[in-house]
Amino acid sequence: MLTLVLVLTVGTLAAGCGWPGAIAGSEQLTLGYIQWDENVAVSNLTKVVLEEEFGYEVELRVTNESVVKQVFRDVAAGDVKAFQDVWIPNHRSYLSEVEGDVEQLGPWFEGETRQGLAVPYYMDVRSVADLDRAGTDMIIGIEPGSAVHPQIKNKVIPGYDLDMMLVESSTPAMLSELEKAYKEREPMVFYGWSPHWMNARYDFRYLEDPKDLQGDFNDPARISSIVNTDLLEDDPVAHAFLQAISLDEGQVNELESEINAAGAANPEEGVRNWLEDHRNTVQPWITAARKEQEA
Repeated sequence: MLTLVLVLTVGTLAAGCGWPGAIAGSEQLTLGYIQWDENVAVSNLTKVVLEEEFGYEVELRVTNESVVKQVFRDVAAGDVKAFQDVWIPNHRSYLSEVEGDVEQLGPWFEGETRQGLAVPYYMDVRSVADLDRAGTDMIIGIEPGSAVHPQIKNKVIPGYDLDMMLVESSTPAMLSELEKAYKEREPMVFYGWSPHWMNARYDFRYLEDPKDLQGDFNDPARISSIVNTDLLEDDPVAHAFLQAISLDEGQVNELESEINAAGAANPEEGVRNWLEDHRNTVQPWITAARKEQEA
């Protein structure tokens, strides 16, 4: 979930990518884009494949993470055509505000999500109820606009009578703190989730919540896309492609790792590196979109 402005357009990459069946074109698609790792991954994957296989020009329009609900409004207004990182139940209230103007596609993440307060493996804490002996008085959160923060501040901390404060920061800042704490074996309480590469890199545990004060955030979520209601009629090829996307946890983690290895300034390079070994993964999406193109 990095923060850089990406307005990336490539009109004729299809001729240079060398994929069989790639054709030139000039269709345009604007995706709502938040610098969350899974959104960086799936959005840039969508961009690369649509540009190189179908000749699209894809713009990734950045939305400030502190106002996440704005991207839902942008899709509803048609300012962007789709947003690919809708977590339900997390974003249920945002979705309800615009449900008449957007179409929610089926989940693209095939697997069980997990989320909640977490600690590194070396800490002798297994429950939120035990956090007062965690050795730290801070819970390191993510972006101020995160839907889970009010639940932590208003339900979890007072409900367990914790002498702790939630520190709102950003995902990169939280991960940086986790890296430092992990190396020094220092206590740290943070908000974690899966799918995310942190689950492969660090050994940590999600804490039990015996009072269920994290509420819906204790339950598995469905990660899907929303599109403007006009997309199916205006651009059936893009609609079919977005609807066909399917990735499991291992694929998401590998894709995020390749993007991280390529560097924040060039996520598309990481995508292309991942595609070298995952052509069979994306081929069904291409086939679904090609059928619409040829109809």
